[in-house]
Amino acid sequence: MNPSPAAEVATAADELTSSSRTWRAFRRNPLGMGSAVLLLALILVALAAPLIAEYPRGYGHEILSPPSAAHWFGTDDVGQDVFAQVVWGTRISMTIGLAAALLAIVIGLLVGVLAAYFRALDTLLGIVIDLFLSLPVLPLMILIAALAGPSVTTLVVVIAIFSWPEVARLVRSAAMAIVPLPYVSAAKVIGGSPWWIMRRHVLPGVAPVVAISVVLTTSRAVLSEAGLSFLGLGDPNTWSWGTILHRAQQSGSLATAWWSTLFPSLAILLLVVATTLVSVAYNDARNPRTR
Repeated sequence: MNPSPAAEVATAADELTSSSRTWRAFRRNPLGMGSAVLLLALILVALAAPLIAEYPRGYGHEILSPPSAAHWFGTDDVGQDVFAQVVWGTRISMTIGLAAALLAIVIGLLVGVLAAYFRALDTLLGIVIDLFLSLPVLPLMILIAALAGPSVTTLVVVIAIFSWPEVARLVRSAAMAIVPLPYVSAAKVIGGSPWWIMRRHVLPGVAPVVAISVVLTTSRAVLSEAGLSFLGLGDPNTWSWGTILHRAQQSGSLATAWWSTLFPSLAILLLVVATTLVSVAYNDARNPRTR
């Protein structure tokens, strides 16, 4: 049985008012806005990579050249432009990070909502979540990636497998506060199916948690990809920030040409700091006490 149109309009108006207040509070936070602009700039660089720099391939004449007007970030041991590597690495790193984050969000959202709504499944799913959270993540990621073979798909799946438990725990905590609310109980009384109730009432309630999880999980996924690629477990046919660091380490320029590692490392740092500040600013904007 569906709610009345008037109730749906009132609910939509309340959500719109809350979103407007959150956005106004977020705009007043300079660190949050600056970090959001930086994230947007990184996304634009990833999308417009072919327009910004030529894909790095082949060999150049200027080997291990320091930053200059001709090569803003210098060149590596085979004469390739480091600026072009970082630009194209932005596309690959953020693609892997976002894809892994979305897959982890889908799994974590499903598990978290099911655990909160169906209390009979809560114990079993809680054990599974705790088990995954207790595993030594990095060694297992290295082992699975090494066995599966280096590829973009492998990185996305491996990172998502070990990222969803944190999302599931956050979603479960938020959903458990929503399920006992009166309007959810009323939806059960009027005969709403569990899937309809979860879709119409529980999922919108945990949406703010999911929004933050997307940002933070993407950041962690990019870090994981950089670590795996630095160890040589990334796709050798593509550029990523971790691949740039791996090739610099393999060539020996890690210690002799500071520019070959500084700029991809700065890109990773900027992404992590920006995502952290955006998430903090968003949480403060959502909280009526800190607005």
